[in-house]
Amino acid sequence: MSEWWTYRLSDLLMFSPRTYRRLFELTNAELWPLQIVTIAAGLAVLGLAVLKSTRRGAQRRVVAAVLAAAWIVVAWAYHFERYATINTGAPYYAAGFALEAVLLAWCMLRRDGLRFDPQPAPVRWTSLGLLAAGVVLYPLLAPLLGRPWMRAEIFGVAPDPTAIATVGAVLLASGRIAWLLTLPLLWCAISALTLWSMGASDAAVPASALVLGAATAIWRWRQGTW
Repeated sequence: MSEWWTYRLSDLLMFSPRTYRRLFELTNAELWPLQIVTIAAGLAVLGLAVLKSTRRGAQRRVVAAVLAAAWIVVAWAYHFERYATINTGAPYYAAGFALEAVLLAWCMLRRDGLRFDPQPAPVRWTSLGLLAAGVVLYPLLAPLLGRPWMRAEIFGVAPDPTAIATVGAVLLASGRIAWLLTLPLLWCAISALTLWSMGASDAAVPASALVLGAATAIWRWRQGTW
């Protein structure tokens, strides 16, 4: 029997990279044309986060509602229905995504909710960059990396872009909501390790989101803006 320290992270994988990528194709085929709705909703969140008028309660609630809906769809349609067929940990991921959806929905019902007050330039541009990466960049990664469009990862359908866009949106917001970052950042770490163990070049994307998101959150905390 080999010693435990001789094992690599890839030895713990329950599936092949091809099987993993195939899940996105199956999920996209099953949910089409929901992707059009989720991308439009993601762009709306990006636009509302940019506009100063997002200080109004109704618009703040729209952002929280869209994010909550995205997390619950991913929890059920991807983690529970698809990922669970190849990964025994997927039901726990589904529970985590459902919990984040509940937290976002609760935030939507709060009076102060997600307030998009002016932020320092470093915070604003980093947060908008993460939000745009989750909504706009991720659908383009598949063809850029030589994979078919049907295997694209899309906000509100796939977990990585949903988590990264949420990190960006929460970092832009004011109020005592830093706890909303816990599960999205945790997922970025899990995804980065999974992709890295498969030797996937796009492991750098969730890893970068994790580092940038955590660093920005810590900076905001030390500056007293949270």
